[in-house]
Amino acid sequence: MFKVQTLNNIAVQGLERLPRDQYEVASELGRPDAIMVRSHKMHDMEIPETVLAIGRAGAGVNNIPVDAMSKRGVVVFNAPGANANAVKELVLAGLLLAARNLMLGWEFARSQQGDDATIN
Repeated sequence: MFKVQTLNNIAVQGLERLPRDQYEVASELGRPDAIMVRSHKMHDMEIPETVLAIGRAGAGVNNIPVDAMSKRGVVVFNAPGANANAVKELVLAGLLLAARNLMLGWEFARSQQGDDATIN
């Protein structure tokens, strides 16, 4: 059975892809085979010698000491594109906000005072 230590909260949908009969997944594990991380800064932590792989649930690996792990033969990988839907939604929202001057309209509406008849 492979032991996977998680350093951050990982989505249940992702963890369900690791069958419980083959993987032990927990935030507190002695002698893990792998580490799954999101944003935890690993540069100052002592990474157990038993670790064979580090996976980042997200894009980039700036929070993982890649050079040190490479020297040890530890595989480091990430999941680029995992946040693609969130980025797409923010881009579309930004386009709509800018194209229709929604922020100016919102601020105008929020600055109105009085009852409906006075504002009308």
